[in-house]
Amino acid sequence: MKSYRKELWFEIPARRGFVNITRTVQECVADSGVQEGLVLCNAMHITASVFINDDESGLHHDYEVWLEKLAPHAPVDQYRHNVGEDNADAHMKRQIMGREVVVAVTEGMLDLGTWEQIFYGEFDGRRRKRVLVKIIGE
Repeated sequence: MKSYRKELWFEIPARRGFVNITRTVQECVADSGVQEGLVLCNAMHITASVFINDDESGLHHDYEVWLEKLAPHAPVDQYRHNVGEDNADAHMKRQIMGREVVVAVTEGMLDLGTWEQIFYGEFDGRRRKRVLVKIIGE
């Protein structure tokens, strides 16, 4: 069995943002040489996420609005976690959107549904964070 590991680094200039990483993950699959297996992508920070959905700007806007309703950033004093920090909402947003995705690799390609894309979701940006890509298979 083959094993491949790579870290993808991001520095989102805003507090929140979504980055389509599908093409980069597919490049990792190609580099790994794995034809049949699994790829794990997980955010290595507790205020960021990796998730799968459609790459549509209206949906991304809806995520922003929905997440802010569920876990509003302000007022920051509403959270016990915000002692010297202001990112409690980002921890909650990450919990909602998830930590990782696992995708099948078939014939050397990500085996995604018709509209599925892999995204990095940032909820407390303006600093470097990473995503782990781990691929195993034959």
